[in-house]
Amino acid sequence: MIVDLFAGPGGLDHGAELAGHPSVGIEWDANAVATRVAAGLATVHGDVRTYGPADFPDATVLAGGPPCQTFTIAGKGAGRAALDQVLLEVKRMAARDTGRRSFDDDRTGLVLEPLRWALAAIDMGRPYRAIVLEQVPAVLPVWDAYVEVLRAEGYMASCGILEAERYGVPQTRRRAVLVARRDGLVGLPAPTHRPWRRNLSGLESYLLPVVTMGDVLDRGPFTVISNYGTGGDPKNRGRRTSSEPAFTVTGKISRLRLVDPGGRELERLSPSEAGQLQGFPADWPWSGRDIPQQIGNACPPPLAAALIRAALAPAV
Repeated sequence: MIVDLFAGPGGLDHGAELAGHPSVGIEWDANAVATRVAAGLATVHGDVRTYGPADFPDATVLAGGPPCQTFTIAGKGAGRAALDQVLLEVKRMAARDTGRRSFDDDRTGLVLEPLRWALAAIDMGRPYRAIVLEQVPAVLPVWDAYVEVLRAEGYMASCGILEAERYGVPQTRRRAVLVARRDGLVGLPAPTHRPWRRNLSGLESYLLPVVTMGDVLDRGPFTVISNYGTGGDPKNRGRRTSSEPAFTVTGKISRLRLVDPGGRELERLSPSEAGQLQGFPADWPWSGRDIPQQIGNACPPPLAAALIRAALAPAV
């Protein structure tokens, strides 16, 4: 059983299903909980900080994607500014110093919750067999610090940056990931699909071709016009055609403009279509409010499945 912290609308849990492993998710947002319940996912509606390993005695795998708002480049950067303090807290936690310090933005401290759970399980004498974490690239130094701690606690662990399109997700999305296990060697999952580089489609031709927007959406040819500029110029809107993967899916995906080859405006992406670009099935039962934000915050299920398979592969 996998316990999924900050479970959102079910991206990692659906990935666990694809990988053949049951899961239960903890999520505080009522809208994401509504989606999870509609999807039939085991869910605890609550704050991760008020729970611990003792509340989930059947869980042998820890997973999660802490909120990214204070670390993402689209936010104000409170987490990035507090990175040195976060890394110091990792060392204090490893030393079992219980005097936790506060952050200017409470959300920044949530990136430490998976480590709290992992260390608590170790101290209970029931360490998790494996750990799977993902976040925005700016969190990689935190995962590096986690790896050092986990190795000292008897885990094999690895972290790095992965590109989601290399695991069958129809968008270009870079994520900082960590995988760890106690009963064997572990490494980041090998890619199954080619990298996406415009005008360089022949890269790594022995892998599957990149999945495009046109591969998953039931529309004719179209071009997506980004809701934000490239190169810092808001007037320089990025463009991608349906024969390419989508831009990174964010909570602003409903603002994307779509035009046909003649430049005529098309209907904007529906929740189902936006979810498909994040790697969800077309019939995922998006519920509640703030659905674009739910989709943008979710872990892409194909990437989650690859991470879980890597963490739980037969021990060698």
